[in-house]
Amino acid sequence: MALFQTRFFSEALGLSTSMTVILPQPAKSQIGMETPEISGPYPTLYLLHGLSDDDSIWLRRTSIERYVAELGLAVVMPQVDRSFYTDMAYGNRYWTFISEELPRLCRSFFPLSPRREDTFVAGLSMGGYGAFKLALRKPEMFAAAASLSGALDIVSRAEHFQEQSSLLISVFGESGPKGTDNDLMTLLEPFADKAHHGLPIPALYQCCGTEDFLYEDNQTFREACNRLNIPLTYEEGPGAHEWSYWDARIQDILKWLPLRRY
Repeated sequence: MALFQTRFFSEALGLSTSMTVILPQPAKSQIGMETPEISGPYPTLYLLHGLSDDDSIWLRRTSIERYVAELGLAVVMPQVDRSFYTDMAYGNRYWTFISEELPRLCRSFFPLSPRREDTFVAGLSMGGYGAFKLALRKPEMFAAAASLSGALDIVSRAEHFQEQSSLLISVFGESGPKGTDNDLMTLLEPFADKAHHGLPIPALYQCCGTEDFLYEDNQTFREACNRLNIPLTYEEGPGAHEWSYWDARIQDILKWLPLRRY
């Protein structure tokens, strides 16, 4: 595998930012690694960080580079600050960056497939929210999305958790996210008819530890999917909001992704 730590200018943000990228590299003589003989354009996983982290965190806290080596999968890990992957009310345009500019730039820099069936997104905590928001608002772009311990009930977070109120006001404004296209429950509703008529929607995978402080948020999202008859792969089990849980679950997600197999 090849690792790129990339610094580049974002027009959407008006500043220089960073991303960490893993690309497949067939290497027969590299000890301890097996990589398939493939060439680009590569299927791509956009892997999103949580509230307190940055684009380096998945590489530092898990063995993601080793996990994807045999899959022929590129991994793009962007930096979005504490934005909740949103065009902030008092801040920068991170939704525009992540949903429009970043994929375009990545495909100009690296040999990544533009096909929907080769494009996936996953994230933890704030990034789980971002992953599902991308899939639900851009279903034509993503074939599958996964949330690990996601902050999925952002309306409840904004209305009831005072310690996060100033941050969430800076992101969503004084009126909050309820009923807007930043509210995952609102974004689910149009997919009820699509699911009913058998139309394609992104595959969704959700997992959360039963000791996680976001467990109730995850139950709310799961119940909404069940109520609307939207297909959802759901897993739960012992675990808190920490990296040993996410390191294990990202391996499950990689097995679940509808990847072309080599």
